[in-house]
Amino acid sequence: MNISDIKMDSKNVTVEAVVTEKEEPRDINTRYGATRIANVKIEDETGNIKLVLWGDETDKVKEGDKIRIENGFVKEWDGALQLSVGKYGKLTVL
Repeated sequence: MNISDIKMDSKNVTVEAVVTEKEEPRDINTRYGATRIANVKIEDETGNIKLVLWGDETDKVKEGDKIRIENGFVKEWDGALQLSVGKYGKLTVL
């Protein structure tokens, strides 16, 4: 799947892209307890999207890495689409 094909509420998203930006991870409290979160921007030849990394995923990637997301899902946050791996998805650094 290309990033340009990703739409609101897409499920079972599989995409390969390059990490072009990574924010510093930050600690947050959720209803499930404390965790870390980091936003990264990923890009392929068709476009870009924000990817939200949770927990241990925040340390897996760095700028310039080529990654593969399998079984991800898309939601809207603050008016922009964001991709998440979720508990059923998989993030692989290629």
